[in-house]
Amino acid sequence: MGWGFGWQPYVPVWKRRQLAAKQLDRLRKKGANIQPVAIAGREIARTFWGKAWCCHLEKFSDFSNRLPRGRTYVRNGSVCHLDIQKGRIEAKVSGTSLYDVEISIKSLPPMKWKNLRARCAGRVGSMLELLQGRLSSDVMGVVTDKNDGLFPLPREIGLDCSCPDWAEMCKHVAAVLYAVGSRLDYSPELLFLLRGVDHNELVGKDAAKAVVSKSAASKGRILDEAGLHDVFGIDLAHAGRKPGKAAGLGAGADRGIRKASRRR
Repeated sequence: MGWGFGWQPYVPVWKRRQLAAKQLDRLRKKGANIQPVAIAGREIARTFWGKAWCCHLEKFSDFSNRLPRGRTYVRNGSVCHLDIQKGRIEAKVSGTSLYDVEISIKSLPPMKWKNLRARCAGRVGSMLELLQGRLSSDVMGVVTDKNDGLFPLPREIGLDCSCPDWAEMCKHVAAVLYAVGSRLDYSPELLFLLRGVDHNELVGKDAAKAVVSKSAASKGRILDEAGLHDVFGIDLAHAGRKPGKAAGLGAGADRGIRKASRRR
């Protein structure tokens, strides 16, 4: 039976979830690691990196008119699975059927990454500050720059969905792009993995040296063998040996020492 103009009848959200749950259960039994995206409330992203991802995508006219279609989908839990790896995003979205979404993201160009590191040099104090987004306004401006920051440009993004919608960015793809923002709330390091760069390289060398120096200073508080001998007159090379076995002392010499002690 045809549906007229290619449109299928509306399927309630509860029924979509029910059908998707059955399919996902079958995938789990086959060993698939299903990672759903759950949004609490209406706010899709809450942290610096999650919000920055969403705001970046909305800056481009190519995306801004189509992204709103995905907000409802991601909020109602339709993104049943999301996996972020180097250069790719794979997802499953519940619609009339369970659709497969694949998004390719080009790696950050080496020269752009080099420039980013140079502009952030000495400004990121620790890995914790970087991942929590506790950065100065200058550094925030660098990493979120529309054209020269960490986030991909539209021409660096490839979109694909198994749904029958002819649009390149259907509501399922849009939902997945927003879902990435939500996932970055909990795992911001995935952005760097996605772009093929090492986030450790953004942390200031001075901060790293400080950690090493502090560690070395802590170790320096433990007296070595020479220090124990100088302070307490203890020679560790001899301390563990039994009387009479010490270097340069025979059994007779040991007995002489004990006799001398008794006479005192």
